Amino acid sequence: MARKRKIEPKLFKKVLIANRGEIALRIIRTCKEMGIGTVAVYSTADKESLHVRFADEAVCIGPASSTDSYLSIPKIMAAVEITNSDAVHPGYGFLAENADFAEICTEYGVKFIGPSSAMMKSMGDKITAKETMIKAKVPVVPGSEGLLKSVEEGQKISKKIGYPVMLKATAGGGGKGMRIIWNDEEFEAAWNSARKEAAASFGNDGMYVEKFVEEPRHIEFQIIGDQYGKVVHLSERDCSIQRRHQKLVEECPSPFMTDALRKKMGAAAVKAGKAIDYEGVGTVEFLVDKYRKFYFMEMNTRIQVEHPVTEEVIDRDLIKEQIKVAAGFKLTGKHYYPQMHAIECRINAEDPYNDFRPSPGAINSFHSSKGHGVRVDTHVYAGYRVPPFYDSMIAKLICRAETREECIKKMQRALDEFIVEGIKTTIPFHKKLMLDENFRSGNFNTGFINDFDLGEENQS
Repeated sequence: MARKRKIEPKLFKKVLIANRGEIALRIIRTCKEMGIGTVAVYSTADKESLHVRFADEAVCIGPASSTDSYLSIPKIMAAVEITNSDAVHPGYGFLAENADFAEICTEYGVKFIGPSSAMMKSMGDKITAKETMIKAKVPVVPGSEGLLKSVEEGQKISKKIGYPVMLKATAGGGGKGMRIIWNDEEFEAAWNSARKEAAASFGNDGMYVEKFVEEPRHIEFQIIGDQYGKVVHLSERDCSIQRRHQKLVEECPSPFMTDALRKKMGAAAVKAGKAIDYEGVGTVEFLVDKYRKFYFMEMNTRIQVEHPVTEEVIDRDLIKEQIKVAAGFKLTGKHYYPQMHAIECRINAEDPYNDFRPSPGAINSFHSSKGHGVRVDTHVYAGYRVPPFYDSMIAKLICRAETREECIKKMQRALDEFIVEGIKTTIPFHKKLMLDENFRSGNFNTGFINDFDLGEENQS
């Protein structure tokens, strides 16, 4: 039901970006184009980062540890107060989906650019989210109706829905607290290790179980909701190329998609948004089996790392849309069905020849790709030192073309031009992936990387 309220749309005067790196820089650029003042916060390890240099103001909020800086709500709120910021953009990660942070911003009269605390809570806990989706008649994966009380209960439900099953942490994310279980004998060991990992990662060891979808695609739908009850979708992104549940490559449209499936999944994503009266940009994530049957997996109540993929095919600035919705402006767009193709490769400071081991350190030489239909989002440069304290992503390379085949060729050329010296990166992995016949033909799923042969490292 659409909300009835009188809102006087008005852009913010100053936005504090409660994040770091490329997403902070990305938000700063849009704010400047909209005539909005910007405040960067940074840890001592990020003093030389570009988001600090290009913001109108910058405030150091603590030492390198994220717990003492980017995750410290009191320090961020202090920065809001001393800079007189009237809005906070959380970016992704860190406090982006922290309901308490959103609520505190509201209590202090500062606009949190994103959904409300209540909206986050309804989707932040996977059990609650699943119950909400069932009521909204969005397809969900068969499994337990609530948190499991014991190993025995989990085994009983697993026998009923049929092995294999996936044991999941209710507060999980990034693949933590997840275990595939193939039979009764494996359940107890998986239960113990998953609960221990979940407790350490999220402070919550609640577990539930679902039917394991074999040969699944991970396909998500971008949605936007305004403060008047309107929700639209901007089509899908295929995120199936991933390692240990961490996305490596995303693209739109999905090579697995059909027009009929897109309409069904898009309608389900909009239902999901409307079910919680959603405000802001968000992503409804689905698992799609080999028979093109789809199931709700989770909802990310924030901007996504891979949002440029959608921006490139629809020619709209999603950060701008996000800010306008938060400021009370009505959505004017409709559902989008892609006419172009875009692919994003995440460039991480990792060694793909050494089990993707993190590779922090000084970047001696840096040359990013250029050309028509090529975009690079990054906060690094020659001389920048990649700190060991945060996520290893240093850049996103996005290519756009009229067809998928042309897009892959453009990505190959762009990867050849991308030079990073001094540290190891995932560029060699992406180069090999673009040559893989199964990837080029669209024949892949979320388990694709498990059998991917990177070959020997070129020492020349």
